[in-house]
Amino acid sequence: RDRLELDLLERLLPSDCPVLGICRGAQIINVHLGGSLYSDIYTTFEHIRKRRTVLPRKTVDVVEGSYLHELLGVTWCQVNSLHHQAIDRTGDTIDIVARDRNGLVQGIESRAYRFLVGVQWHPEFLIFNRPQQRLIRALVSAAGERAEQRARAL
Repeated sequence: RDRLELDLLERLLPSDCPVLGICRGAQIINVHLGGSLYSDIYTTFEHIRKRRTVLPRKTVDVVEGSYLHELLGVTWCQVNSLHHQAIDRTGDTIDIVARDRNGLVQGIESRAYRFLVGVQWHPEFLIFNRPQQRLIRALVSAAGERAEQRARAL
């Protein structure tokens, strides 16, 4: 799975294909661009309470002026948490644009690509949450725009 996802990023990023990395996907984006991960946040940060749930129980602060802020339309949101790894050192061109209240990275984006965003939570499980709906709609819209551009180029 790692090899497949890294190969997909290798192929898609140069063509400026919109990419939204969800949970593990955000981690793969970061690793692909040279970053590293904490392999287990619960052993690295003993003060963090285990909170594995699909329910929005974690507060995330989003950097104002970031692309993720523009997409979500909020400076903070409640999200779910299903992971035990987290981004440690960021990869090339990656900016941290959201953190939870424990300081762990929850959102990243790249300065080098038009739509390369990663979130540590699962917006697809938060279907009634308007900011998460906006995030998914933005991905669909960006993909549609890219498809139209490619069709015009043919």
